[in-house]
Amino acid sequence: MKLSDISKKLDEIRTEGRFRKVSDLRMVTASKGVDRQGKEYIVFNSNDYLGMTHEREVEKAAGLAISYGTGSGGARLTSGAVFELSDLEREIAHFKHKEDAVIFNTGYMTNLGVLYALAGPGDVIFSDALNHASIVDGCRISRAAVKVYPHSDMGALEKLLQETETAGQRFIVTDGVFSMDGDVADLPSLVKLKGKYEACLIVDDAHATGVIGETGRGTAEYYHMEGIDIQVGTLSKSLGAEGGFAAADRNITDYLRNCSRPFIFSTSIAASTGAAALAALRLLEKNPEKYMGALRQNTAYMKEKLRKAGISFLPGDTSIIPIVMGREEAAMEYAARCRERGILLSAIRPPSVPAGTSRIRLTVTAAHTREELDRAVEVMRECLTNDT
Repeated sequence: MKLSDISKKLDEIRTEGRFRKVSDLRMVTASKGVDRQGKEYIVFNSNDYLGMTHEREVEKAAGLAISYGTGSGGARLTSGAVFELSDLEREIAHFKHKEDAVIFNTGYMTNLGVLYALAGPGDVIFSDALNHASIVDGCRISRAAVKVYPHSDMGALEKLLQETETAGQRFIVTDGVFSMDGDVADLPSLVKLKGKYEACLIVDDAHATGVIGETGRGTAEYYHMEGIDIQVGTLSKSLGAEGGFAAADRNITDYLRNCSRPFIFSTSIAASTGAAALAALRLLEKNPEKYMGALRQNTAYMKEKLRKAGISFLPGDTSIIPIVMGREEAAMEYAARCRERGILLSAIRPPSVPAGTSRIRLTVTAAHTREELDRAVEVMRECLTNDT
């Protein structure tokens, strides 16, 4: 694109109701934030599912580790690694029932790093149509052939697997929990197809870790089965920190450390960030009933309150509650009205979701109080009633 065309493109984005800008917000608790003018909001657009960002033991661990430096000073292969990251990799591997894990700087970079390193010319990636943007971009840069199948349509996926010949490796890649709909991937069918067509199955558990399964281990535990070759995840949601991980057999993780350019050439995350994620993971492992129990109780309570208020939402087994508005302008205007009344909701528009399905994405966390949930439903009902 020519630089002279940027203004025209921005005008088009504004006209389509898709213009985005950053709003400053400082979180004062795991469920409340304040803007620069000091106005307080109840936050329902955070992915801090378990409220770990403000858990005392997590904050303490990060505070102690800050004495090792505010940054890591370099990439891990050249400058070494802070102890906390290596410890975290071992515990994530144990948590995910894998031999090893590799930490990346973000969840987004994890998907790019895994697909870029493992897939290439001659290989084929079969990708769900509603996969996260990081998977989409990882497919693009891999230089492998990419076949997109309709969302969770296992019949269409098998047809593509049957019709697509390759001398290379087949990869099936999917979100575990889909971030905009809140539904869970059909792992039993995916594992069956993976075995039948000799594919490598990659599941992104960014929105599944700490959310589904009896102890928060994600999609595999949710279905009580194994079969995922590479489990991708993030440290920035249920684990209250920053970064991402890939858990797999050791030969795969060793290959990623040696061949994944996003890992090799990135300065590693700081000790304090690794320490925070490690403390959060240990809290989850020690007492999943406390954190996941609160999350599930709050989610069930919120959904029941929304139903009684006449607010329709897409079904799902997670704390992601999508309220489809249709037009981009409708979602934006509704979120703005709720914001004026102190409730922060995400207005999700294309390209994050298909055209005509713009929505409010409400996320419940373990940290919300019943009073906060009640207030949110009250405001949402009033704003919906006033919708013109």
